[in-house]
Amino acid sequence: MLEKLKNADKVVGTRRLVRAIQAGEIAEAYIARDADLFIVRQVRQACNEAGVRMVEVDSMKQLGEACGVEVKTASAGIKK
Repeated sequence: MLEKLKNADKVVGTRRLVRAIQAGEIAEAYIARDADLFIVRQVRQACNEAGVRMVEVDSMKQLGEACGVEVKTASAGIKK
């Protein structure tokens, strides 16, 4: 599931992801289960409004590694 993220054109980070979803640039969004509820709520709402599929992953650490960044990541998305 996270393999798609490794090689895709992606957006990492909640603020950038929500803006990209609202702009219609995201095909699929990823959110970590251990992310703060405020972040989860923002991304979920943006996905619901834009009709973007949201995928939950186990941890922020796992998501960060899949995105190729050295920090834990709460959310990310694959661009269309």
